[in-house]
Amino acid sequence: MNEQQRPVALITGAAKRVGAQIARSLHGAGYDLALHYRHSRGEMDALCAELNMARNGSAQAIQAELADVEVMPRIVEACITRFGRLDALVNNASAFYATPVGSVTPTQWEELFASNARAPFFLVQAAAPHLQAAHGAIVNMADIYAERPLPGHAVYCMAKAALVMMTLALAKELGPEVRVNAIAPGAVLWPESGKAYADQKELVARTPLKRAGSPEDVAAAVLFLLRDAKFSTGQILKVDGGRALAI
Repeated sequence: MNEQQRPVALITGAAKRVGAQIARSLHGAGYDLALHYRHSRGEMDALCAELNMARNGSAQAIQAELADVEVMPRIVEACITRFGRLDALVNNASAFYATPVGSVTPTQWEELFASNARAPFFLVQAAAPHLQAAHGAIVNMADIYAERPLPGHAVYCMAKAALVMMTLALAKELGPEVRVNAIAPGAVLWPESGKAYADQKELVARTPLKRAGSPEDVAAAVLFLLRDAKFSTGQILKVDGGRALAI
């Protein structure tokens, strides 16, 4: 496909970990990419260089603080200015840490809801006209803990539950032009902060598939929902090895 024919995806939190693998998988499937990052400039520069070496001009980095809702139109406009279209949005960026009841601060509440619920909503709102024009799709990164709370993480679980309801509501609001789905990963990558996961072996042992997931597992599900699941909207796809059955 030439540049005008290739689909374009905007991915938040794309510099490393699962976000970077989603970027590589979509790029390998023929997508051009607008890649958002917050602080991870070095990782993002390396990822863009890797992708642009494989297909020149196919990846663009966009730095932004998603807690500021005023930047959402700017992020979308940067993508449209570079590529001329937007076919897919992946709301991957997320904050995660413990908030034991009795010690929760308003700042923690604001930070967890901003990254996990508010930013995805306002980014969708800014992107919706372009996604509707392209008959595109959205994938939100939810969590199995949106349904079954993780002890000590009430605010995070509440924010992800809001994201799940957003997925359902927007599937109705934006259809039929735009499909809106979410992925609820299980144990894929252990968090860099927020939970020690000293019980990793026990957690995996309780999972029917008896293994931890991988970023590739999540990225494959994202590609499926964006490209192949043409009759699916308002769905929350668990990518957890069956772990939700054992919680």
